[in-house]
Amino acid sequence: MSILSRIRRNHGLEHATIHILSENHQRFSAQGNSDHRGFHLNIYGDVSGEEVAAAVAEAHRRLRAGEHQLAVHPNCGTVLVTTAALATLAAQTVLAVENWREPRAGRIRPVALVNAMPGAIVAVVVALIVGRPAGLWLQEHYTVDGDLRDLEVVSVRPIPPSLITRLFHLLLAGGNPQLGAKSYFVETAGGE
Repeated sequence: MSILSRIRRNHGLEHATIHILSENHQRFSAQGNSDHRGFHLNIYGDVSGEEVAAAVAEAHRRLRAGEHQLAVHPNCGTVLVTTAALATLAAQTVLAVENWREPRAGRIRPVALVNAMPGAIVAVVVALIVGRPAGLWLQEHYTVDGDLRDLEVVSVRPIPPSLITRLFHLLLAGGNPQLGAKSYFVETAGGE
């Protein structure tokens, strides 16, 4: 199994784990990242290590049973990056067109910014609408794989929260101390 294939399967297992946790917990957030060794999972809320391990096992079982849709998650970075890229391109395109209509020594004029604003807003809204399904499609076809084949979970172990984990605690949980940050590493193997 190639490294990229391992990452895609681990990414799918990460998402499926978050889906399983969401079925059983209302007040929590999660964020993770996958690599060829497994995935890091950061939990913000009242979720125990035993519940995380049980969710990983359930996610693994359900993916192996054919519930491949669990590998796709609407809040994945793939969706967010796709949407942000499309919105940025939309706004830049409108500004470029406005600047092209009335060029002045290759500089962006303040009046061009003002004139471009309504069109840029509409273009960004369209990009936001298109970005989500486009990101889900990219995720499903390129960044995750719900078919685990012989990928196995080796361990689920707590790790110290990193600086990034603490930053996401501020972003996802507003720094709420009742939604404390806990981090885990889920190690996988197989498919060599």
